[in-house]
Amino acid sequence: MASTTQFLISLPPKPPYLLSYSSPSKPRSINITCCLSIQQARNDQTTSSGSNALNGLRVAFAAGGTGGHIYPAVAIADELKLVNPTSELLFLGRPNSMESTAIPSAHFEFKSIPAVKLVRPFFSLRNLLLPYFLIKSITKCFTLLSKFEPHLVVGTGGYVSFPVCLAALLKGIKVVIQEQNSVPGIANRFLSLFADLVFVAFNSTVQSFPRKEKCVVCGNPVRLSLKNSVSKAVSRLHFFPWLEKMEGSSEEIKVILVLGGSLGANAVNIALLNVYSQLLFEHENWFIIWQTGVESFNEMESLVRSHPRLLLAPFLHSMNMAYAAADLVVSRAGAMTCSEILATGKPSILVD
Repeated sequence: MASTTQFLISLPPKPPYLLSYSSPSKPRSINITCCLSIQQARNDQTTSSGSNALNGLRVAFAAGGTGGHIYPAVAIADELKLVNPTSELLFLGRPNSMESTAIPSAHFEFKSIPAVKLVRPFFSLRNLLLPYFLIKSITKCFTLLSKFEPHLVVGTGGYVSFPVCLAALLKGIKVVIQEQNSVPGIANRFLSLFADLVFVAFNSTVQSFPRKEKCVVCGNPVRLSLKNSVSKAVSRLHFFPWLEKMEGSSEEIKVILVLGGSLGANAVNIALLNVYSQLLFEHENWFIIWQTGVESFNEMESLVRSHPRLLLAPFLHSMNMAYAAADLVVSRAGAMTCSEILATGKPSILVD
């Protein structure tokens, strides 16, 4: 008789969603309660059995392109590592990309793949070689997955996840996808036809998938680092070290965190560009931490004048400290950003 491995994974306050997976290469079955929010059992006996169950678990993540696709995967990986540090986790993404720096910064193994980006409109001449590059990418993913032999592949959307999940399906590996937004993208919409389960953040998102019986509504996962307590004073010194020598009460200081998206949100960046100088001139106790987005940084850097109370950055890896330092968050209304603002309890101005 095949042995059964129980994953003690639950999503409070919702009742557990019982799912079942079979390992592609081993004769045992894997029962998973949920894979987005994980809590250790409170009694010693349950904790012990859950810990033993997770020994040897291998999960591959297909995440990349933007922070909205990367950080949900990091959040899931964080929880898996918290439940059992012996779990083996592998992230697949593009070389020289946001994920190639963000994933190692989160202390997870990363392997690069030649991901294929679909250019819109679909009938663009730039898509003529799409089949060739897609086959090349799937072949590379197939090789990496064969070496790692994961029990499960988690895709969090974007074109990076497409070849990874296709390779996993060809190998007979169980695939689940996680959709952060209210309306899914092309990759997740297509992959949902073959995935074993689709985790979504909103009830309305279920209507966007053709196979609604696969959907589990469970909200968006938030990174553990954002839940850890970091003092406001320490966080502010991280971004503005000279504050330590500043005279007067630190309670009078107000920090505005401006998030222009992981790649760059023009509406937010241009709006702040027009008012930042006046804000800092009129309010001597105001400080601004401004994440421009990777693709907008060079342009914004050339237009913004240096100021001791302004920190300009293409991307913030220490988001836990950024949120902790902030009194107000100004951001585009991205799904993951909204979830993180909710988790950190920060007042915000959101730009749609």
